[in-house]
Amino acid sequence: MPRQTASLPGLTLTPHSDRPLARQLASALRESMLSGQLGPGARLPSTRLLAGELGVSRNTVLEAYAELLAEGYLEGQIGSGTFVSRLLPEEGRAVGHADTAEDLSTIALSARGERIAGVRHWQSGVELRPFNPGLPALDPALFDFWWRTAARWRRRLGPAELNYGDAAGYGPLREAIAAWVGPSRGVRCTARQIIVTAGAQPALALAARLLLDVGDQAWMEDPGYEGAKGALIAAGLTLVPVPVDDDGLDVDEGMARAPEARMAYVSPSHQYPLGVVMALTRRLRLLEWAERAGAWIVEDDYDTEFRYGGRPLPALQSLDRASRVLYVGTFSKVLFPSLRLGYIVVPDELVGAFRRAQATAGHRPSTLDQAVLAEILASGQFMRHVRRMRRRYEQRRDLLDAEIRRQLAPSLMLTGAHTGLHGVGRLAPGFDDRDVSARAAAAGISVPPLSAYYTGPPRVSGLVLGYGHLDENAIRAGVRALASLLRAG
Repeated sequence: MPRQTASLPGLTLTPHSDRPLARQLASALRESMLSGQLGPGARLPSTRLLAGELGVSRNTVLEAYAELLAEGYLEGQIGSGTFVSRLLPEEGRAVGHADTAEDLSTIALSARGERIAGVRHWQSGVELRPFNPGLPALDPALFDFWWRTAARWRRRLGPAELNYGDAAGYGPLREAIAAWVGPSRGVRCTARQIIVTAGAQPALALAARLLLDVGDQAWMEDPGYEGAKGALIAAGLTLVPVPVDDDGLDVDEGMARAPEARMAYVSPSHQYPLGVVMALTRRLRLLEWAERAGAWIVEDDYDTEFRYGGRPLPALQSLDRASRVLYVGTFSKVLFPSLRLGYIVVPDELVGAFRRAQATAGHRPSTLDQAVLAEILASGQFMRHVRRMRRRYEQRRDLLDAEIRRQLAPSLMLTGAHTGLHGVGRLAPGFDDRDVSARAAAAGISVPPLSAYYTGPPRVSGLVLGYGHLDENAIRAGVRALASLLRAG
């Protein structure tokens, strides 16, 4: 099979492979950086030049560069070029050097530290494998606008932008977020109630530390999002697993297990990982419990911009009349994970406390990133991006469902994929999801076992399948590989 080689060291692409050319290119460049062939600060060829040398479209190179930028391997400097990051991702630098890693089992951790270190994060890692959950596709059109906007901002940064900034976040960004979540999600708020954070987990951690004491009980969806578990554990809370069924969190069971809990964490519009929607009766019951118990509800609304077959469902916060809901959103799933920009909408009476707490939190997003995002939101580029990606994700979801029905039924069926970037492949009786997941990992496929998301005994056996970042060839090849694994037992 003919190969094309660029002037960069070790760079080869296989045009007729099932693996997309953009992913091949990103992987080759990543390996060159991790091996030291491309050192920190090294300048990469322009996208146009490299595309010409490789004989591929410029969009292929743009997509590969955008992927590496999102992971933190590259630094885009419009007008000056694209460079290898001077601070490569910590996890990336560890790849291939496991022999030098410390054995954490020999280190004495605190009891809380043991619990934090024991939380498995299936979304971590730099390798974009089929079917890694929680990874969006990278949109070259948006990245081009982002870089051009960032370049303009760099040229006009002044003392105000280079100072510490408002603890609550860049004012125009908070205004833009309020203008977005009101019409799109039904969230009732003003810009004053929005606190910008370095992602959704810091927002959750901030709420937990500010509103609860060490040892307080918090309801946690079971199965549930491991990032939320880690944030709540790090805050010293006692997690109470509450079962999730087809109607969402079982509020009555939560009240039976821990009626005096001080917080409930929920993802009602697209529960992670099952993908179910919390029924209206459950939402109202949850709000009634929180008001009566004086408890707080943290609503994680992580990917409902991408709902297929209708408008996104109104947020739980829109039903709250007692000011017990704190609404958390993130741009990591909508734009790119390494952006690390999220926000929390807090009741009006808590604004002052959250602003002061955020001022002492230590890690706040850069003003430059906030300014660029504010312009993208206000310009209409964000809405156009969402509409564009919603169509793309729906096509990929439909293809994944069709391929699963054609190649895997009745051994595995896709559920919970009406929204967002992932679904659950429910396994037929007789399959062990951890065994299937382990064999898939050995074959280069990342399908986290659903049982690993449970705190209590798992009630459903399945695989979490992320499809947002996969093109048609990768989806077909991934399903074909899974079918071979399941046929082999």
